[in-house]
Amino acid sequence: MADDKKIVVENEDGDSAELNANLASSPEEINAENNDLNLLADLEKVKTELAAKNDRLLRLQADFDNFRKRAAKDKSELGASIEQNFLTDLLPVVDNFTRALEHSEISDAETLRKGITMIWNELVKALNKHGLEAIDTENQKFDPHYHQSVSNVKDETKEDGMIAAELQRGYMAHGKVIRASMVQVVNND
Repeated sequence: MADDKKIVVENEDGDSAELNANLASSPEEINAENNDLNLLADLEKVKTELAAKNDRLLRLQADFDNFRKRAAKDKSELGASIEQNFLTDLLPVVDNFTRALEHSEISDAETLRKGITMIWNELVKALNKHGLEAIDTENQKFDPHYHQSVSNVKDETKEDGMIAAELQRGYMAHGKVIRASMVQVVNND
């Protein structure tokens, strides 16, 4: 059991104050008080560590949000840049079509045909530059990953499953099919 004792403290000016002191009467009580103090110190240490980790977590979340916003902005800007480059590559085709239309009244059929062929080649070149490629169907076996069968035909000169005719050209961009070729497939059964 602890005894309450009054302690008087005086300073140099002669002022004094009384304090109530709780003095332990046994070593067990002293150890219990020390344990309580150690537990309180440990609790304060854990609270401090938790606050620091919470602060770090909040900073990481803010950094991640900023990164996500920056990545979305960069992606948007990249898409706009790619689109501008693509359109810039198509402008010569537009210019040539404009010139062809302006001069179509005075041109003969062969000159017009040559002009349209030149424009076509320029358009294909611009599209190929941006990764577009035609899907080959000539002398090819039907592949559902690249071709869409719209009908079957009999052709004794070709084996079953071969492509007999291409009805609409298919295209790939950067190795991915963006439109399958519409084809007729040989079926001699």
